[in-house]
Amino acid sequence: MGSLYSEYLSPSKVLEHYNYTKETLDTQETTSRWVALAIIVLICFTIVVENLMVLIAVARNSKFHSAMYLFLGNLAASDLLTGVAFVANTLLSGPVTLGLTPLEWFAREGSAFITLSASVFSLLAIAIERHVAIAKVKLYGSDKSCRMLLLIVASWLISLVLGGLPILGWNCLGHLEACSTVLPLYTKHYVLCVVTIFSVILLAIVALYVRIYCVVRSSHVDVTGPQTLALLKTVTIVLGVFIVCWLPAFSILLLDYACPVRSCPVLYKAHYFFAFATLNSLLNPVIYTWRSRDLRREVLRPLQCCRRAAGVQGRRGGTPGHRLLPLRSSSSLERGTHMPTSPTLLEGNTVV
Repeated sequence: MGSLYSEYLSPSKVLEHYNYTKETLDTQETTSRWVALAIIVLICFTIVVENLMVLIAVARNSKFHSAMYLFLGNLAASDLLTGVAFVANTLLSGPVTLGLTPLEWFAREGSAFITLSASVFSLLAIAIERHVAIAKVKLYGSDKSCRMLLLIVASWLISLVLGGLPILGWNCLGHLEACSTVLPLYTKHYVLCVVTIFSVILLAIVALYVRIYCVVRSSHVDVTGPQTLALLKTVTIVLGVFIVCWLPAFSILLLDYACPVRSCPVLYKAHYFFAFATLNSLLNPVIYTWRSRDLRREVLRPLQCCRRAAGVQGRRGGTPGHRLLPLRSSSSLERGTHMPTSPTLLEGNTVV
């Protein structure tokens, strides 16, 4: 065991594993690579900003301190960290990869697995919450908030353990024949285990939503009201986008397990599949701010304040007789007054 951990700081181990699993090593710094790098960093920066705005909105307004929005906030936190992790992964990829120690490589890849795990567990928590709410099950009790926070903390602890298993010893250092092609320091069995766990959880989530729809179809108006159906549509869209974005990456990892070393050239292009999967973290904030009128107002409030301040400054320095129309204040969120909306609403005045 001691000899295994002593290899974690070896500067030649990563190169050894990549030489074994890859036919060729891409070590050239080309213009196209720098352009792709800039685009990825820009997308990840957008992911961080979007999800940070959602987190601030959920934390600032007590209207969003319900179970559903807390779980959505947890999903936003995992998406935000996904953007950070993918930036680090991108900047430390290519020629830089071969100069990493195994410890640095495990930290780079483990962070991505941790944030992915947190996203999956957040989706599971949302599905459970929707099932509880629609089935009218008394699950949380009087200490509901405490139990929700414990569930969120537990999901992150499980994610840390799952993503940290390779650095704790479940890796292929010293066993090249067991190595993954896509992730050359991970064993194929670990990759298969993680994909299997995620797939089982996603199937369980789909089963929960099927159960929810069955309950909705067989229930009375008090359960199948427009607010319930609208929120159910929103979280179902979030789940569908997650599956669409991550299915190609899961498929390539399953192919990695089945293919002998150097026999499937498509595995050398796996980074494109993972880049596509990262779009999920970009789309999630768009989905639930587009669907929720109140959340959209709260998220955009800082931009409205900036525009209002710019308008005041413009009136002070503008020409006489030129006046700007004042922007509508979003304080109606706190006063509980709302503009007329369509008949179909989501919880918290969400437009569908």
